[in-house]
Amino acid sequence: MTGPLDGIRIIDLTAMISGPLATMMLADQGAEVIKVENPAGGDFTRSAANRQGDMSALYLNNNRNKKSVALNLKEQQGRDALLRLVATADVFVQNFRPGVIERMGLGEEQLRKVAPNLIVVSISGFGDTGPYSQRPVYDPLIQGLSGLATVQAGADELRPQLVRTILPDKLTGVTAAQAITAALFARERTGEAQHVRLSMLDAIIAFLWSSDMGSQTFVHSEVPQQEAASLQDLIYETTTGYITIAVQSDREWQALIRALNRPEWAEDPRFMTAKLRQENIDARLELIQSVIKTDTAEHWLAKLEAEQVPCAPVLTRTQVLDHPQVEANGLLSNYDHPQAGRLRQARAPSRFSATPEQQWQGAPRLGEQTTELLAECGYSSKEIQALCDSGIAAVPAE
Repeated sequence: MTGPLDGIRIIDLTAMISGPLATMMLADQGAEVIKVENPAGGDFTRSAANRQGDMSALYLNNNRNKKSVALNLKEQQGRDALLRLVATADVFVQNFRPGVIERMGLGEEQLRKVAPNLIVVSISGFGDTGPYSQRPVYDPLIQGLSGLATVQAGADELRPQLVRTILPDKLTGVTAAQAITAALFARERTGEAQHVRLSMLDAIIAFLWSSDMGSQTFVHSEVPQQEAASLQDLIYETTTGYITIAVQSDREWQALIRALNRPEWAEDPRFMTAKLRQENIDARLELIQSVIKTDTAEHWLAKLEAEQVPCAPVLTRTQVLDHPQVEANGLLSNYDHPQAGRLRQARAPSRFSATPEQQWQGAPRLGEQTTELLAECGYSSKEIQALCDSGIAAVPAE
């Protein structure tokens, strides 16, 4: 056994980020993920920039440990081949626009005819119904509609800002992976297979509610205008770079005062309690910055750490690679990909004591396992060749 999901087979029709990230997380945990792609180019992320050996980093970083079968699902023979694969599977995942998979003849009813115990998973952008359900979707649209861009701005009256990473896409992937394992667990206990539906919009609004929708929580109270806690980030400039400091409790505030050698702040009426420190946050942060900018990051981090003030350096993406805590966590691994060469990737964040991490397999070439998996489903080599010759299936060019 190489992972907690060893023995689970997943048919993955997803593309881009949210679905592929979800299924890669499950593949990292031992599931066999069969990625089904169109022979005419496959997942769009295969053609993204930042490439090596004709493989994009975006595709490599969301499709590790998977197998690829190339099938043209617009043709009946391609759909027939897919259904043979589905008959061997535990989970079927797709992220087409609502209604598309049914029009293809691959809806839940058709899938269950060949796999009655199948977990069916449908990931959408805005949801299955409603005025936006049929609209095209990308991450910025969800950031806008969910309120995330306004949260990022800091206040309702300020210009909305996008989070500078595709948070809705990636968080939807994490949410989908958790939902799939929950459905598998329920099937194990009850014997009942389910259809799991989720949207990017649902995932992000639920995500925001835990900490950013306080004014919207109490139904029968007047909703106050959402106000900015501060127009400043908790990032401080030093003479050698940037650091971040975050203090909440009275104990942490007193520790910060000692670290910065500013005893007079302890008597300042603006900062006597956590409530007052929050109400006067801009003045507080400006005072801290006025001190921090006088010396190096190394100097202040040492002072702050000695007083157990929560703090950390602010690193560039390249600096992250060599940070001692990242190294101590064994978070990054290097391995060889047959096409893309030497790769560095982050391991799965969860580690399981009874199922050691499996050996990584790099993201597959388009159709790399087409022959192997179709043969496993009963196709002869002659039949597979005929499917390839007709363009219904594909294997990598030699």
